[in-house]
Amino acid sequence: MRTSLATFLLLLAPVLGGCDQIGAALELPNPKKEAAEAEAEGRAIGSACRYSGRSLEDCYVLNPSAQKSFVFAGWKDMNDYMMEHKIEVVPSQLPQTVPPPKAPSAAPAAAPAAAAH
Repeated sequence: MRTSLATFLLLLAPVLGGCDQIGAALELPNPKKEAAEAEAEGRAIGSACRYSGRSLEDCYVLNPSAQKSFVFAGWKDMNDYMMEHKIEVVPSQLPQTVPPPKAPSAAPAAAPAAAAH
């Protein structure tokens, strides 16, 4: 009886291993699913950037964690769609959130000389 149960479980393991629900419940990594999610997110980001009139370079800066190839593909797809259907850009109503570039710190040399007089 013990060997038949072990054999049954051994034969059932490949079937259960492919089940997404069991994999999710056990929190097993799924590289194919993660890659598909990254592609979908990158394409959505690129499409949104193009629709709002942002340049591709701005889109890369605003979304550094997104893969550039997927962002580009989404941006290009939306560009083609907008050109084909003559859709105008819808500018963003939110303020720009790009941090200003860091300037090199300059030492205030003139301030002590002016204070001495």
